[in-house]
Amino acid sequence: MSRKTHLRIRKAHRYLGLFTGLQFVLWTAGGLYFSWSDIDEIHGDHQRKHATYFKKGMELTSPTQVLAQLPQAQEVKSVKLVDVLGEPVYQVSYLTASDGHAHEQIQLAVASTGQLRAPLTKQEAVQMAQKSFSDKAKVKQVEYLTVENMNGHHEYRESPLPAWAVTMDHPTNTTVYVAAERGEVTKFRNNKWRVFDFLWMLHTMDYQGRDNFGNLLLRVFSIAGMITILSGFALYFVSSGTRRKMQREVLPKSRPKFN
Repeated sequence: MSRKTHLRIRKAHRYLGLFTGLQFVLWTAGGLYFSWSDIDEIHGDHQRKHATYFKKGMELTSPTQVLAQLPQAQEVKSVKLVDVLGEPVYQVSYLTASDGHAHEQIQLAVASTGQLRAPLTKQEAVQMAQKSFSDKAKVKQVEYLTVENMNGHHEYRESPLPAWAVTMDHPTNTTVYVAAERGEVTKFRNNKWRVFDFLWMLHTMDYQGRDNFGNLLLRVFSIAGMITILSGFALYFVSSGTRRKMQREVLPKSRPKFN
């Protein structure tokens, strides 16, 4: 291989290394954090109290009585019994038709009487958040979310809305999310999760949704990274002492004699 080609490979490897090197460092740092972290702590499972259960002898009305009060329902997806501040409540998920499309709706009903009830109020959501939180803590802030990424709450993406975001006055700065229409505590988000999410964003290079592995930027850097690695192998090969020794061995050992 000519010296000119050798220099081209070296130059390409150097500039590709500058281009992809920082992202390689971010990928590695994220991988280290992911592998050394307890995923249960990231999810806040250690901060969630153990679920309580109802006694089997409780008196419940039939769910059909609740369904009869929903004339707009076309199909029923599920009927679930949830605990709302110690009271058994039916959570009915059903479909309605509008403009030729099916839309999911959620309705809560008191399980003992079948009476429909409204979504959780702010006070109820705060009580549920405090009841589900393992430590005793005061509430620092309460927000009502109707859309994703509202007021910077990207950490509640792809989750049931509307929801109450109840932030605790706690060293972990934990926010407990309570789905208003479902009557359930859905997610815990603490500082460890936020670090994880930030590094995950850098890992996927999806700086908005965070979870799109098929974005163009990630594809470009992945290809550039592979070229960088291959150019490094090529540079090692053309620069290796073994290859230079082989080249010297194929050269004539002595000058030709002339008569």
